[in-house]
Amino acid sequence: MADHNEVAYTTADGNDYVAHEQTYEGFLMLVKWGTISVAILLILMAYFLV
Repeated sequence: MADHNEVAYTTADGNDYVAHEQTYEGFLMLVKWGTISVAILLILMAYFLV
């Protein structure tokens, strides 16, 4: 079995936390605006197609 005593993120070399945080913030922004866009699309469809 593998030894799970150490957390890989703290011991791995080359982790770029700044780039990780920027990517995550970009992902959250994409999800937020994607959700808002779908909600607006559904509202417009309900208004114009009924």
